[in-house]
Amino acid sequence: MARVRAPAVAGSFYPATAPLLAQQVDRWLEQAPACPSPLPVALIVPHAGYSYSGPVAARGHACLRGLRGRVRHVLLLGPCHFVLLNGLAHPDADALRTPLGDVLVDGTLRERAEATRYVAASSMAHRKEHSLEVQLPFLQRVLGDFDVLPLVVGTAPPEEVAEVLDALWTEDVLPIISSDLSHYLPYDTARKVDRETAERILRLQGPLEDDFACGAAAINGLLLVARRRGLRAELLDLRSSGDTAGDKQEVVGYGAFAFYPPSD
Repeated sequence: MARVRAPAVAGSFYPATAPLLAQQVDRWLEQAPACPSPLPVALIVPHAGYSYSGPVAARGHACLRGLRGRVRHVLLLGPCHFVLLNGLAHPDADALRTPLGDVLVDGTLRERAEATRYVAASSMAHRKEHSLEVQLPFLQRVLGDFDVLPLVVGTAPPEEVAEVLDALWTEDVLPIISSDLSHYLPYDTARKVDRETAERILRLQGPLEDDFACGAAAINGLLLVARRRGLRAELLDLRSSGDTAGDKQEVVGYGAFAFYPPSD
């Protein structure tokens, strides 16, 4: 019998019914500006409730339209918000469920991840976690048929995350890092802090501190691999909850970044 990870935040972070969820995601994807070419080989996107970060996340996911039917394996990395964790963990499940259907977990990628010694199974670390789950409906609408390896990242130095990425990131695997930026700063302060963080990401300059990005551990591993591979980063969107659905007293920052192969 297949082990299915049930959605934890359907009905709170995003709509719990398939028609409403598809309509909301499709609307934001349609509103997203055209993306530069070539097609991205990796993304960083935010993971708050859709009313807050959905439009920013859509800017990143919209750039994947051209990969439909071409990329069938997605590697998701994001922070572990609720469980103390050393290293990285997969959910020990065969599929991940959203209101739009089930996404199969890639068993081959899971085996290769476990072979790095930094990845283990933890259904508890994934049970309530939203950072990876909220990316799935966007991917379901953009990519259609794909499988996934979701990894929450706990305490892990950039070198360990980079080793996992290097072991799994082949031409047919798309890494997506899920991370928000600054948390609970006044609007103007957050804009300055998030702009500085964005500039460091664009320069592939790590490591970032957790105060500046909740998914810093995953981002830092990506930046290390991106430097080694000669990738270039581009900022697609940079906003905060003060620009979308919240007040401006204490905001959370959101950024969407795409990574591209070296220029010829």
